[in-house]
Amino acid sequence: MSSSAKWFIFTKYFKEFPVLLLQDKVVFLTGASEGIGWECAKVYAKEGAKVVLLARSKDKVMAAAAELGADHLGLACDVGSGPQVEAAIAATLARYGRLDAIHNNAGIANPAKPLHETGEAEFDELMRINLKSVYFTTRFGFEALKASKGTILNTSSMVGVMGQENHAAYSGTKGAMNTLTMSMALDYAPYGIRVNAVCPAGTWTPMLRKWCAEQPDPAKIEHYLDAIHPLGYCPEGDVIADACAFLLSDKARFITGCIQHVSGGAELGYRRM
Repeated sequence: MSSSAKWFIFTKYFKEFPVLLLQDKVVFLTGASEGIGWECAKVYAKEGAKVVLLARSKDKVMAAAAELGADHLGLACDVGSGPQVEAAIAATLARYGRLDAIHNNAGIANPAKPLHETGEAEFDELMRINLKSVYFTTRFGFEALKASKGTILNTSSMVGVMGQENHAAYSGTKGAMNTLTMSMALDYAPYGIRVNAVCPAGTWTPMLRKWCAEQPDPAKIEHYLDAIHPLGYCPEGDVIADACAFLLSDKARFITGCIQHVSGGAELGYRRM
């Protein structure tokens, strides 16, 4: 067979059977039933992963998993509860026998107020969901990730890099997540476990759309959210999901401790609005 004929067969095969970024990887994804988490779930499944979707609402997470297909698993879980996270990791291993990636995406953003106006219960809940959840998934998933030389990805935010007016406690959890990510990357590198974070700026999610609609002038807010991104628009969650899929894949095999901005350049400096 000539070399040109071999090349034709090779290229035809890969067009018909493309190499998928996450082929047969088992991805444990929190906050998976809507927003950025749901966009990630869809991309991960499209790229060949078996996705374990976690969310507080059993109805929502089961519906989301069913939409992805029979290869995927939906679990109701409060990620701020150690016993519930431990049980979810155990269910994942019982179903698939392995764990290749943990994506800590679950988070809450309320309350939006200065620190001195933030109630103690509100502060504690932000810490429990946004940070303690990472402790639980890491604690209970570590041995499985060690076995697979897997990866951890944290959904952070540009407010953890730049700060945000009237959002101090939330910004604090995301700043802490960034330094936690880098420290974890150092601790787990000897085990072959990579740890990275992704930092969106504005991203259209159901939560953001609801907040926008509640403002006195929603159109002005939409313009503002477009304008803060130098690339010219506030994106949907799929742009974040594409970056996340890359960071979980073997294409990013030499990337760890990265705080990856996916922000349309929002952090690059002052500009005329």
